[in-house]
Amino acid sequence: MQDDSLPRDGQRILELAARSMFDLFANASEGMLLVDRDARVVWINDQYKRFLPALGFERVEDFVGHPVSEVVQNTQMDRVIRTGKPILIDLLSNRAGTFVVSRIPLRDEGGQVIGALGIVLFDHPETTLQPLIHKFANLQRDLDDARRELATQRRTKYTLGSFIGSSPPAVEVKRQARRAAGSSSPVLLLGETGTGKELLAHAIHAGSSRASGPFVSVNIAAVPDTLLEAEFFGVAPGAFTGADRRGRDGKFKLADGGTLFLDEIGDMPTSLQPKLLRALQEGEIEPLGSNKVVPFDVRVIAATSRDLGALVREGRFREDLYYRLNVLPIRVPPLRERRGDIAALVEALGEDMALRNGTPAPEVSAQAMALLAAQSWRGNIRELRNVLEQAAMRSDSPRLEAAQVEEVLRAAGIEHIAPAALPIEPPAVGDPGLLRPLAEQVARLERAAISAAMAATGGNKVAAARMLGISRAKLYERLMNEDQTFA
Repeated sequence: MQDDSLPRDGQRILELAARSMFDLFANASEGMLLVDRDARVVWINDQYKRFLPALGFERVEDFVGHPVSEVVQNTQMDRVIRTGKPILIDLLSNRAGTFVVSRIPLRDEGGQVIGALGIVLFDHPETTLQPLIHKFANLQRDLDDARRELATQRRTKYTLGSFIGSSPPAVEVKRQARRAAGSSSPVLLLGETGTGKELLAHAIHAGSSRASGPFVSVNIAAVPDTLLEAEFFGVAPGAFTGADRRGRDGKFKLADGGTLFLDEIGDMPTSLQPKLLRALQEGEIEPLGSNKVVPFDVRVIAATSRDLGALVREGRFREDLYYRLNVLPIRVPPLRERRGDIAALVEALGEDMALRNGTPAPEVSAQAMALLAAQSWRGNIRELRNVLEQAAMRSDSPRLEAAQVEEVLRAAGIEHIAPAALPIEPPAVGDPGLLRPLAEQVARLERAAISAAMAATGGNKVAAARMLGISRAKLYERLMNEDQTFA
């Protein structure tokens, strides 16, 4: 017998199906909520109410009537309303837990989106989704760990205390760097390779008001010219064949709120210089393949081992970009101009080598230290470290002698310089001074040796103590006694 109560026309069948589907989801799901065209929550069912305490709400009135993005973390409901496209299966993770959800746009008779329905899907025991949720939670945790690790890597590694040295040139560099840290203007670090320009860039950032922001560096000389623009400005999704469909952020965007360090700026191709200048002037970039500008807020520190002034005169570096970067220039002196810091540098480098290799720090003899202090060090601190590491690797003893250092210098093709002999002449046999008490003669020789060592190290007491083979405390004691003697 035919049931006449069943509707025959398509429209009524669709209405009946829609009502039945809604009732099914409302009763069988873990929860449902409805938002209007402004993405404001207008209704939740009874099952959804049990999530409110975990989300931080005691009353329904504190939840309903508010923008969904303010009351539900990581929601995509506003996106569904904006695009009009459903998200049928998704994993939502927030303070209430991790859930499988569906999001469906709602349309009026004219097809206009008037709201969206969110459904927390029912997790049936026979077809449990817990393995999927567990896998998602693990992936999310790994992603969070990777983000934290990346954020750690983008923090500064050095402070001004990491710049070893107490010689007048080193003290002046620290003073200028400290002044630069208190400013927001661009900084240009000038100096030979291996002098510590990158270390100073880290230190300036660490001492600035942007210290909590990221520190992002790019070595222009190490990136092919064809990739530099993408490296700086990023790539829009699907900008070209083979490009990531999700797009890629450039260094300017990654450094937003912090500091961007442009190392070897003198090697920047002339074709990219106008775009860099515009970005610095306007405070906005345009990713490759995009027609939208993206604002950024970074403090730029540039460094170069080349003569930028000469490059400008030769037409190989834009003059306007040069003036844009050369606001706070800091010249980092080469090692040969601060020989008095070599002993302290050797000590710090030795301790770092020991930490990295798990071996005792090398002990450098006075003669070896004098030999190191005499070199011109064209590669500066980087070259000094290399020589120390080679000498330590070749030595069977933790103590490095001058012969071992000289062997490394010779093998490396470094035209080494012999240290000047200390100006202490032994007394002649007929010298009346030999008839004086022995203690007085020893004291006189001590004073001459200390005076010569202080002169050879530029007044650096740490270096002088190492050169003499005595402790710093012993040197201070001798200097104090000498001051009292002549007071």
